Amino acid sequence: MGDDNVPRETPDQTEPLELNASEASQVYLRFKSVFGDPNARRTRARKRIAPVAGSSVPFGIGRDPHGLGDTISSLTMQLGWNSTLAQSDLLASWMLLAGEETANHSTPAGIDDGVLTVHCESTAWATQLRLMRNVIMEHIANRYPDAGIQSIRFQGPGAPSWKKGPRSIPGRGPRDTYG
Repeated sequence: MGDDNVPRETPDQTEPLELNASEASQVYLRFKSVFGDPNARRTRARKRIAPVAGSSVPFGIGRDPHGLGDTISSLTMQLGWNSTLAQSDLLASWMLLAGEETANHSTPAGIDDGVLTVHCESTAWATQLRLMRNVIMEHIANRYPDAGIQSIRFQGPGAPSWKKGPRSIPGRGPRDTYG
């Protein structure tokens, strides 16, 4: 029964409690003094620091994350890969560019100095595609402007050659030497 060891609050630390108040109202008033009034404005609000121009501030302008596609596009532009990637994309999508029937009889071989070389199945297909050159060039210019294609060369199948090496001697060519 010795409550002498229990610290007692002085009236300076808390609001004076009403003598006739119920225990519930006393608890409410005690919580209100300790935790504050939820409807009252806080006086201990954090002051905002004004951002300095040019400083690195989290969630500032230019700090939002970008999508992977935007980042890759920016990187390829900085490194100068746009033309090379457009050319490889053009070669990969030849069927969509030239049409299914044409793509079944021709294949793009490569791009050298702005000239797209296309190997054709026969000389008839090479001739037909030469007639369609302007239409195909228009499609390439619309879909792949970064590819830098200036002309197209259509090649038919090569004829057999008896030339062997770069130092062949010009002459009449193959003769009836088989007997």
